[in-house]
Amino acid sequence: MRREEAKKKATNPATMAQGGVGGGGVLDLERHFAFYGAYHSNPVNVFIHALFVWPIFLTALLLLHLTAPSLHAAAVGAAVYGAFYVSLDRRSGAVAAALCFLCWAASAALAARLGYSVGCKVVLVAQLFCWTMQFIGHGVFEKRAPALLDNLVQAFFMAPYFVLLEILHKFSGYEPYPGFHANVQKLIDAKRKEWEDKKAKKRT
Repeated sequence: MRREEAKKKATNPATMAQGGVGGGGVLDLERHFAFYGAYHSNPVNVFIHALFVWPIFLTALLLLHLTAPSLHAAAVGAAVYGAFYVSLDRRSGAVAAALCFLCWAASAALAARLGYSVGCKVVLVAQLFCWTMQFIGHGVFEKRAPALLDNLVQAFFMAPYFVLLEILHKFSGYEPYPGFHANVQKLIDAKRKEWEDKKAKKRT
């Protein structure tokens, strides 16, 4: 009986909500998504990130093609990102992994076509423009500092996947499992309330 109850708990979405997909820790999808979502609640800021996060990833791979001592550095980087996304959720992670592969292929083609000098200039312009737009999104619309100021690794590593997950949910209603977005929204509301309370205390 105890084993059966444990199995039911392990497969129950309500139980999964406490630890997220993957059993918590690094693979706690709900916790990661709530952290990201707490910094991206304004629709204009969300739209800006949807436009510019993946180009940042693509041009980062382009930079690796141009400057890394190993010819396979960009491929390894894309593979690590893709494998981690699949470990978070097989279906949406597979889509994200496919996008990582396409970004790697596109960056390789661009590196071969542009060469070192022009390629580096393209990377510089694209990165500056995309990052500037995101900071505008946070400063003007979200009115909150970017997530990278609080958790640099998580913000860089998770942003491409969460942008995709938001798009999938918006246009197809996709969820990694039933109740995922409802659970995440509760966590986001709690995190934003905590942030707003801290901001109010600083004013007084």
